[in-house]
Amino acid sequence: MPIGLQPTAADRSTLPNEPQAVVEAFLAALADHDVDTARALVDDDILYVNVGLPAVRGREQMDKVFALLDRPSSDFEVYMHSISADGKTVLTERTDVLVAGPLRAQFWVWGRFDVVDGKIVLWRDSFDFLDIVRGTLRGALAMVVPGLAPLPPRGDNDPPGR
Repeated sequence: MPIGLQPTAADRSTLPNEPQAVVEAFLAALADHDVDTARALVDDDILYVNVGLPAVRGREQMDKVFALLDRPSSDFEVYMHSISADGKTVLTERTDVLVAGPLRAQFWVWGRFDVVDGKIVLWRDSFDFLDIVRGTLRGALAMVVPGLAPLPPRGDNDPPGR
């Protein structure tokens, strides 16, 4: 995925099976608010972990996560800096943006996805809590002083999350 461009979700009739393509399609679907495609790409027994926070286990709990991202006042953007696959495991370094109403928080994320038979069985994200606090504070300040809003990454020289 080119840096700075929003990916597009995969056509549901041709969902990918290769691990890296599955992860790319999954993140694109989340960014496109395409919950049906995102849901189709995760296993019924998925384990979703934001390191340091409680784990989300199984389809029912994952559907609650999808519902949070599918609200009209929320948005999700993803900017891929690097992605690599080794067998069933896909590693990502990316900038994620969470939007809640007028608040836009942009921060660095490292992710691991394990994909079996075209389905994500493990999604583990790691991040720096200080970076999230900084990104959220910057987003809050930008609501008052728009010039402080972070720009989406434009290329390899832009640090993730900044």
